[in-house]
Amino acid sequence: MESIWIKTCDREKRSALEKDNEADVAVVGGGMAGILAAWHLEQAGARAVVLEADRIGGGQTKNTTAKITAQHGLFCQTFIEKKGEETAKRYVQANQAAVEEYKRIVREECIDCDLTESDAYVYSTDGEKLRREAEAAQRLGIHASFEEKVEIPVSCAGAVRFPGQGAFHPLKFIRALAEPLTIYEDTAVTEVEEDLLKTARGSVRADKIIFATHFPFINFPGIYFARMHQERSYVIALQNAGKLNGMYIGDGEDTLSFRQYDKYILLGGQAHRTGENREGGCFERLEEAAGKLYPESFVAACWSAQDCITTDKIPFIGRYAAGHPNWFVASGFQKWGMSSAMVSAMLLKDMICGIGNPYEEIFAPSRFSAEEIPELMKEGGKAVKGLTKRFFHIPTETAAALEPGHGAVVETQQGKAGVYKAEDGTLCQVDIVCPHMGCELTWNPDERSWDCPCHGSRFDCEGNLLDGPAQGGIRYE
Repeated sequence: MESIWIKTCDREKRSALEKDNEADVAVVGGGMAGILAAWHLEQAGARAVVLEADRIGGGQTKNTTAKITAQHGLFCQTFIEKKGEETAKRYVQANQAAVEEYKRIVREECIDCDLTESDAYVYSTDGEKLRREAEAAQRLGIHASFEEKVEIPVSCAGAVRFPGQGAFHPLKFIRALAEPLTIYEDTAVTEVEEDLLKTARGSVRADKIIFATHFPFINFPGIYFARMHQERSYVIALQNAGKLNGMYIGDGEDTLSFRQYDKYILLGGQAHRTGENREGGCFERLEEAAGKLYPESFVAACWSAQDCITTDKIPFIGRYAAGHPNWFVASGFQKWGMSSAMVSAMLLKDMICGIGNPYEEIFAPSRFSAEEIPELMKEGGKAVKGLTKRFFHIPTETAAALEPGHGAVVETQQGKAGVYKAEDGTLCQVDIVCPHMGCELTWNPDERSWDCPCHGSRFDCEGNLLDGPAQGGIRYE
């Protein structure tokens, strides 16, 4: 499966690190957050080096729906109630500043990335809730409005509108922005010791280090694995579905996301916690919805994305941990990776350059509030369940009974293993224990992958690593 962004953008291959290097700032991760951070730091006069394990934009950036918006669902009223109006206002201001910064960069750097200004809408069947949200957004300084009529073919009471947001082609943007930067692809960081980053091809010494790897792979300090989980969602690009002027996302479960790109409508939804998709059928349900909403359309591309969700729904942007003042992190962007990536780049640039930033406290990873306790307990329970499953789960399926194209945990002579049966009947066996922290993996039939229900690591049917925080595969040698 390839996203519409991959299908419509050529990218030049960058060389890998070949010798030891030095920099003012080393950025681990060449996604949108990492590239933006490096670019802003270079603009500020710092020498930045980006280390990317695969290809730049090759992680979650290539799988986004690429909406650039400060509208993060029906969040304003809830945010005010939980965090207070002043904090909520600064959160909105930070994300709206991110939207405007994208526009500025594209304009001043003359980047051809299909950037369009578009209003963002969140729709719901609860009209009163929408009215309260519009009023709350206005209190926070957004020129929001409640709109009863929407242009998408769904049954709802209306939508809250945020004007002047944006959408673009993320890989065209990141390709242009990365051109002058020092970037090493196929260079996975295997170990970090204070100011030294080690790879299989050499090391980089840097005064400051930014971890922009989607999910932090260093467990201690920081313990980010206990403060976040990962979720998957699915997208199909529909051709012959007409045109949309706005971007839409639904409030609540089993709602859909809509945006226009070129001749395609991108239809997204079917979100679930990573590792909890035993029955599959997510793409099929999206296609069924498309058939009802746009009966003349057909699917031109389909793909999926993974999002990090923090316990309080606010990204972690700032110092990695108290004992490492020169380490920084950008993670937990939820489903708003484009605006959050820009917020993190601007904030971390200021922090590293010693410039005061009014949003530092809001996103500080060191923050903690009592409201997080239930979520922390929930995440802890999920992890315990995943760990104990290794010892008490007794497989009921056998390799012989597997249908072609399917996988399952089965009992073998060596113990439990993950087995996938290819279409030609060939069996592929992998270790079912996640190398990150030892949870038992589950089979994802929609993507033919082994997924970790604890912290979201993913592996293909042959055991190769797809998503971290795990740093290695699960193949039997």
